[in-house]
Amino acid sequence: MSNVKAIEKVEPREIRRKLGLNQQQFWSKIGVTQSGGSRYESGRNMPKPVRELLRLVHVEQVDIQRVKREDLEVIEYLKASDPELFKSLKKAAKTKVKKAA
Repeated sequence: MSNVKAIEKVEPREIRRKLGLNQQQFWSKIGVTQSGGSRYESGRNMPKPVRELLRLVHVEQVDIQRVKREDLEVIEYLKASDPELFKSLKKAAKTKVKKAA
């Protein structure tokens, strides 16, 4: 099951509570007002871009303040030009993260 499918089934309120954040803290990290976030938590349909930001920031723990377009361009270039090197670097990065945890 992909992360997108998983996040569609998980309630944002549940994610927020597991992280121990209030609505203001949780929703402001993805550019949603507290009142807007409250509506999503109450069952209003969440647009896909908001759902994806929620997934990236609160599930995948991506600091979107640090992501730069040029970083994404380098990743795409590496994937296209040397897929084996990309796979190797990705595996090494995952191993490093697991050792740090």
